Amino acid sequence: MPGLPSDHESFARAALPAYGRAADTELRLLSLSENATYLVGGDEPFVLRVHRPDYHSRQAIESELAWMSALRHQTSVRTPELVTARSGEKVVTAAVGDRTLHVDAVSHIAGCTAEDATDIVGFADLGELAAQMHEHALAWPQPSGFTRFRWDVDTMVGPAGRWGDWRAAAGLTRTEQETIERALSVLAQRLDEFGTGPDRFGLVHADLRLANLMVDPNTPGSGITVIDFDDCGWSWHLADLGAVVSFIEDTPVAETIVEQWLRGYQNVRTLPGDHQALISTFVMLRRIQLTAWIASHADADAATTIGPEFVSGTAQLAQRYLTDASWMS
Repeated sequence: MPGLPSDHESFARAALPAYGRAADTELRLLSLSENATYLVGGDEPFVLRVHRPDYHSRQAIESELAWMSALRHQTSVRTPELVTARSGEKVVTAAVGDRTLHVDAVSHIAGCTAEDATDIVGFADLGELAAQMHEHALAWPQPSGFTRFRWDVDTMVGPAGRWGDWRAAAGLTRTEQETIERALSVLAQRLDEFGTGPDRFGLVHADLRLANLMVDPNTPGSGITVIDFDDCGWSWHLADLGAVVSFIEDTPVAETIVEQWLRGYQNVRTLPGDHQALISTFVMLRRIQLTAWIASHADADAATTIGPEFVSGTAQLAQRYLTDASWMS
């Protein structure tokens, strides 16, 4: 993984005593992406997350965990419970030799990700969840020192984007790059005109895709648990909608999902017409951002399942964005 050392398990084991567990406790790797997450075995299992270096400061991680906990305790949105170290710390510094990484822990959520049980995911319910999260963020008095980064056009899809540069994607042809550049120019202008007023831009999850939702097929009615707030930050509210259809933006099912999500969202928050007119823009923005992510995260779990046609598919979607006003309307 970019920035994550290959011996990330050593850092997880180095952190275990801080949580009252022996360093040789059973660990199972759950996910390898920006970070490495492990299921810690035992009578009371929990999930340990080893952070890649230089992505988040300790203060930023504590800020993420503060919002996750506030949502759990102040709204009906289900999130994991924060597991603190024996010292009471929310974030532990794990040392291996002269190297250190941040580590934190949350409760284990039963079930599976929504990617593995799409038939029981209610996308209208997910829209309501997103709206509740946005409403909470608007009214929430953030704790002193709260800090998260900003997701805007430059940081999402610019040459120095936080997830890399989409122009470095393997197999991208000059013609495809030019098509995406044209779409990006239109997209940026529309978002600049849309602006960043508080009714449209605020604290969001920023990666609200199926892999970051937990469901339990064995417990009907248990609902959705939102996990992995690692990328939460300041962005447009509708960026959370773009993330829901990650990797399937160009499929017919994506349009159905968007329709259902919007119906649920508007049960909680009204979306004026000028917001809804930009739905295709936010879906396109996310698609280009994911193209950058794949270019810079070839070893991540999600990236290894994506074929070379994804990049050419981004260019085809960009052409549709430029020419088909009915897409996502």
